[in-house]
Amino acid sequence: MATSPSSRMTVDLLWQLQRLGAPSLSPDGAQAVCAVTQPSMEDNLSRSGLWLLSTLGGQPRPLTQGEKDSQPQFSPTGEWIAFTARRERQGVKDTQTQLYLIAPDGGEARLAAEVPTGVEAFQWFADGQRIALISWVWPHLRGQAAQKRQAAQMRERKETAFATEDAVYRHWDDNLPQDRVPHLLMLDVRTGRVTDLLEGSGFELGRRDHSAADLSISPDGRRIVCVVDPQCGQHPAPRMALAEIELTRRGSPRVRTLLQDKDWDFSGPRHSADGRQLAFLASHQAQRHTMPNQIALAALGGQRLRWQVISEGWDREPKAPLHWSEDGSALLCLAEDRGRQHVWRFDLADRSARVVAEGGTVQTFDARFGTLVTLTDTAHDPGRIEARPLTEAGQGVAGAPRRIENFNGALLAGLRMGKTEEHWVKGARGDAVQVWVHYPPGFDPRRKYPLLHTIHGGPHTGPGDTWHWRWNYHVFAAQGYVTVNVNYHGSSGFGHAFLDAITHQWGALELQDIEAATDWLLRNPWIDRKRLFATGGSYGGYMVAWMNAHLRKGRYRAYICHAGCYDWTGMFADDAYGWHAQELGAWYWDDIDKVHSQSPHAHAHGLSTPTLVIHGAKDYRVPDAQGLAYYNTLKAQGIDARLLWFPDENHWILKPRNSAVWYREFFDWLRRHDPGARPVKSAKGR
Repeated sequence: MATSPSSRMTVDLLWQLQRLGAPSLSPDGAQAVCAVTQPSMEDNLSRSGLWLLSTLGGQPRPLTQGEKDSQPQFSPTGEWIAFTARRERQGVKDTQTQLYLIAPDGGEARLAAEVPTGVEAFQWFADGQRIALISWVWPHLRGQAAQKRQAAQMRERKETAFATEDAVYRHWDDNLPQDRVPHLLMLDVRTGRVTDLLEGSGFELGRRDHSAADLSISPDGRRIVCVVDPQCGQHPAPRMALAEIELTRRGSPRVRTLLQDKDWDFSGPRHSADGRQLAFLASHQAQRHTMPNQIALAALGGQRLRWQVISEGWDREPKAPLHWSEDGSALLCLAEDRGRQHVWRFDLADRSARVVAEGGTVQTFDARFGTLVTLTDTAHDPGRIEARPLTEAGQGVAGAPRRIENFNGALLAGLRMGKTEEHWVKGARGDAVQVWVHYPPGFDPRRKYPLLHTIHGGPHTGPGDTWHWRWNYHVFAAQGYVTVNVNYHGSSGFGHAFLDAITHQWGALELQDIEAATDWLLRNPWIDRKRLFATGGSYGGYMVAWMNAHLRKGRYRAYICHAGCYDWTGMFADDAYGWHAQELGAWYWDDIDKVHSQSPHAHAHGLSTPTLVIHGAKDYRVPDAQGLAYYNTLKAQGIDARLLWFPDENHWILKPRNSAVWYREFFDWLRRHDPGARPVKSAKGR
């Protein structure tokens, strides 16, 4: 259904938009498959199915209509598309996410094999007959039958207690599976046989954020290189190693450590097409914990692996997965650059990087058979999938990108969104600091507008020309706010020195940058200096609490703190506690003054400004006690405050109805403290 020409971005419209997943190309590059998610405010959930797209022209067509079909990947032969899902079979619903197969020309999807411990991620072998799977298994058990029996026993378990002796036992919003570790399994597509390749080896994969980028299968299918945790979950901030699994015709696989160095962290392995080289990412953690990932290269086949970093001269951070060019002369990767993210080509001969597909923000890409397909969003576009030809001779991209879907076209066609501009101000240390300004629709410079800071989290992220589903700039701007996000010192995409500048002095430079942006905006006649607001989430919430404690009363009319860090001692209950001393400069038991100098709670005597505090009970990255402590402190001091607490949400507010509540409370709080807005009654007792 199309919107009317006068429509503005609203929360309801935001939740009508479809959300596109990562595209996967067919072997000949003629087709791409992706998951498309359709949220429903009425049902308070989202459903996702697979769509087949043509890179040569033609209309997209639906392939599946499941509830949570995701991670589709074409097989190297083009015969199958594998995807993960929980489905109902013969009246019984999958208790774990499983792997399914469907032919590209349609038909019924079939279960590839029953994996009793479920499937987290997967990658095809080059022969199209086998698939490598990541699954959480009981490491002391042998064989899939034993795993199945144990899984059944756990489902019947009446107790809810969680017991562990691991250092890594929680991640974002879940306790990691009790007594289980992530292993690499192999599935035979023809027989359905599943084999645990790490069974009895003592090796395990990393416990956080698994993806297919954590492994690489050699072109001949005889070896797999994967990212492993040498500390096996016993160190809260582990430095990852690379292991190699040699598959034998008979007997158990042979597993060995391929590359481990106590000073380095390794990730993202990728074999070259001839199998002679391995590209991967390496971060020199002993030099500095903020050291970026760099591209490294190793020659395979010798007695001893010799490797070298080859991108040290490129002051940007490449991201996994790495893709080899077809002629083996270059690697393709994503990397942020000043508020945007592009696909880059890194040439091995001269070790230079150049953009081959520009953002906005390219979220993901795939390259095959001379075709590059990208999923890209901008501040005005929730995401589009485009295809373009790659040319090796030209060492880049030939021809303009061609959009191969238009899922949200009708809804966006009549939508009025204000313009987005990139600006630069002189911030802390005299450095140039990027400021993104999103204007209300129909912006008139002769009028006065309120200013709304939306301070990003991380702190080592650098959003700019991107679409944000949870903090949507144009939903804010449509309410009449000039919406601003500052890429303060510590943000990524501006070089390592800029990112590392805040280490051991959190809050100081970032505050100067945000205030410099505010001062610059106040020099414009269209900003109403009596209507300034600052909001932020996660590290942005930390900054809001920091600002409240350090800025004079009345500088901002009100703050909104979502999932904000408030007390760096209490934050030791989070799932990332292993990085605290690296970022803050000390463990709290060694130098409490150092930690308190960067902790808003230690400066609570300076609090004065009304604040809406928002938190989710299932947030393990910033535990909800942080928000409760901040709210309680404000109330104890008699400062106007309101608490919005979600018992079933995590670091992000993901359910459609809860998101609507989040936005409603957000805007109600701003209007309540905005002298230029219509009066809003106190929400007490609602």
